[in-house]
Amino acid sequence: MPGRLQDKVCVITGAASGIGAETARLFGEEGAKVVGVDLSPDSIGDLAIEADVTDEEQVKAMYQRVTDELGRVDVLFNNAGINPPDDQSVLDTELEWFERVQRVNLTSVFLCCKHGIPHLLANDPPGGSVINTASFVAVMGAAVSQVSYTASKGAVLAMSRELGVEFARRGVRVNALCPGPVDTPLLQELFASDPGKAARRLVHLPLGRFAEAREIAQGALFLASDDSSYVTASTFLVDGGLSGAYLTPETGE
Repeated sequence: MPGRLQDKVCVITGAASGIGAETARLFGEEGAKVVGVDLSPDSIGDLAIEADVTDEEQVKAMYQRVTDELGRVDVLFNNAGINPPDDQSVLDTELEWFERVQRVNLTSVFLCCKHGIPHLLANDPPGGSVINTASFVAVMGAAVSQVSYTASKGAVLAMSRELGVEFARRGVRVNALCPGPVDTPLLQELFASDPGKAARRLVHLPLGRFAEAREIAQGALFLASDDSSYVTASTFLVDGGLSGAYLTPETGE
């Protein structure tokens, strides 16, 4: 039985690790021709491209190479991003670091949309899916702040909504994928070094655990596939109920 992305050409940024790598694997299993993009040479995919997605010329060249070698582009998963090294409130964040996070998390998404969407519009018939990685922090606040990260993800969400409306009648769907906390090496280190800090986060999750990267990838798969043909300009939360919670269940209830 053909996969849900059979023969679709999917360009995934940040594909060397984490959500990007897991999504590249899943898309491949679903029949896609996967283009993995990263600063690292270790991207997962049928075609691996080393590129700095904050550099406009490299982004333009990246999509042109994909079209030249694979014939078309069907899905953009603009996932590359960075986290601040520590919790940083607005009082502690240096301007240089704030601007760096905006460039990697926001400007890169802008550039990938600016230069990727024309390739979707060039398809016959025109169309495709754009998935921009935002975050649950784009829709709710936290006393333990990462203000530069939060600001960047809020902007990604707003931009995705705008583009989803703008291109809806031209066959291009644009959605913001908003993961909750994901079980990454960074979170595992937090558990080991400061169980209290980790527990402070975990208590707010109705499901009682952090997400696996594969679970976020499944959300991206839905948005990339024709299963979501009537979904655009959406805030697609895959957060274990975090953003909808007031009180969470006691263990075993």
